[in-house]
Order: sequence, then structure tokens, then C-alpha cells
Amino acid sequence: RKRPRPEERAEVAVQPVSLGAMGVEAEFTVLLDGKQEKPEDVFKSPTNIVRAPMIHRTGRSYHLPTGGAVYFDTGVIEIATGMFEIDKGCAARAGRALWENLRFLRSELDEWERTHGQDVELSGFSTHYNVSFTPSQARRGPSCTVQKLALLLTYILHTPVMLLAANRRSTGIGVRPRGNRVEVTADFTPDASLMIATGTLCVGIIKEVMKWPTYELAELGNHLTELPMIRDVKPVPHSSRKGWSMKYTCYPENPFVQDIDEPMWRTTGGEVLSLREMAGRVTKFFWPSIARFSDPFTLRLIGSVMKGRAPSLLELEDRPPEYDSVGRLCQWDDLFPETVLPRSRYERVLIPEMNLGQL
Repeated sequence: RKRPRPEERAEVAVQPVSLGAMGVEAEFTVLLDGKQEKPEDVFKSPTNIVRAPMIHRTGRSYHLPTGGAVYFDTGVIEIATGMFEIDKGCAARAGRALWENLRFLRSELDEWERTHGQDVELSGFSTHYNVSFTPSQARRGPSCTVQKLALLLTYILHTPVMLLAANRRSTGIGVRPRGNRVEVTADFTPDASLMIATGTLCVGIIKEVMKWPTYELAELGNHLTELPMIRDVKPVPHSSRKGWSMKYTCYPENPFVQDIDEPMWRTTGGEVLSLREMAGRVTKFFWPSIARFSDPFTLRLIGSVMKGRAPSLLELEDRPPEYDSVGRLCQWDDLFPETVLPRSRYERVLIPEMNLGQL
């Protein structure tokens, strides 16, 4: 388990954030000539991958010229976007930034390969969707802490996030309280559209649940039909840091390998539903909030996956090979050009204009 950061400790008072923000992080394992290795053993530091000068941040992380950050974290390479003000299309902007940073890192690794005569592949490990904790001052009571919110969201988010972000080898969907934000954890998704859809859904649901009068689990009893929960399923402690996870072992059957359209799950409301039906109802209940923060393309994709008109990775026989060649077999293909989705204020201020023109 990772050591809690100072802002995550229970005794530290959480300071309210004036403006809501979100961001995305992705972790990758390194395959050197087909064998998994720790990036710190191979490269020592990100400065030995990226040829351009990088500004040191905190700890072992460095700013990338493309606006994100890169660092080695317990055996993986992690890329993090900057903060994006929560507004319409915010997850699309964050997703675009993540994949642009990934494309830049892949190009630097290509040059490292040519110099060292070895093959380096990035294998997708996980994605983290962060949303700032910004409840109104009137609701900042004992029943509305970030810890209680994270546990409540663990019960709500797991089925729709499964359909958008998981694959047949996934093991769980988690939510962690991170001081002044909550973090949803899932497998890395080698499809930029589905990753952006997952981030959009998370922002919409989290922002709406933050408005609830209480974050106690008893509040779920007021929404048995709209928010179906699988009977007797409870989350377990997250594998790293504080938080909770709906692992495959929490369910009577492993949901990641079952037919998502098979009505096999008994709910607390007395129904028997399929995974897609449960995910669809949760999405429908929060649809106005999801639509408020979504771009039109992503909103259609979310609705299509929930209704079965667009495929979920859970419908494939196995995890696709794109997971093990990120930046090559799966890469950013300019889904959201600036003419369609303008740059955020963060990007316009902090990223030099010459770099934006080269992305």
C-alpha cells in the first residue's frame, strides 16, 4: 500500500476548493525486449527519456513540454494531466491532453530505442479520474466528508464505469478520498473515446452526488429503483492508499467475465437485472448532470454503450492487444481538434503557443 500523502490524512482539515477542477492520470508498465521491467531500473529518471529540458515539480515528477507531468511510481510510468476547470467538455479536454502527452512520450521512447538498440513497449495498467471535492459550505457537516462521499460513490459508479472502462481481465473499480478531491480508479482503457466517456460520466455523477443532503449509505435506500444495487455486495479496502474497491471477489460471480446482457444479478430492490440494465439505470438517473458537462459526441457514445448500440470492451472475448502497445497499436487520432473543442484556460496560460501548434 502506498503511504498516505499529508492532504489525505484524516486529521488534516480539508480546505474547500473555490473552483471545481478535474484531471486524469494513467499508469503504464514497461516491457523491455518483451520482458516487464521497472522503469526506474531501465531509465533511472524521466530526464533520461525526454530530450528537451524539463522543469522539476515535486518528488520525482517533471513537467513535460506538452503540459502534463511524468514520473516513476512503484514500478510504473505515470502521466498526469494538469487541472481542467469543470465545464462542458472538460473530460474531453483532459483526455485529449493525456493522449497528447502520451504521444509525446512515445516519440521520445522511439528515439531511446534507436539510441540503445532495445525495444520498449508501454502496457496500459490503470487510469485515475480525479474530481475536486467542492460541496457547498452548508453541507460540510459530519455526514458530508470526502471519505463518506468516496464510499457512497463506490456503490454508485461501479456498474457504469465497468461498461465504459473495463475489460475481461479487469479486477475492480475503486474510489479513493484524496483530501480535496475524489479519485475513481479503473483499468487503463486503450480507446481514447471510451476513456473520455468514462471521465465525463464520473464528473457528472460525482458533481450531482455532491449536492445530496447526506453522504451516508442510507441515502441509497431512497433510490432502490433508479439506482439498482446488487444484493449483498459490499466494497473492500482499496489495494493502495485509503479508499474502497468493488473487486470481482465482492460479487457472487465475477462480473467482468459474465455476459453483460444476462439478467443474473439480484438487486436490493427485489429485481433480477443484467449488468447493462443496472448501468443504464444509473446513467439515466444522472443523465442531466452528465449532459451538462459532456460534449455532444461523448454524450452519444455513453448512451450508445448503455443501450447496446456501441460495444463495450466487456463484450470482447479477451482484453485486446492494444493494451500492451500503448502509443503504437492505440494512439491519439485528433478526435477533438481545437476548432471543435478550444483549449482550456489552463492550457492557454501554461503551455507555450509553439508547443500547442506541434501537438
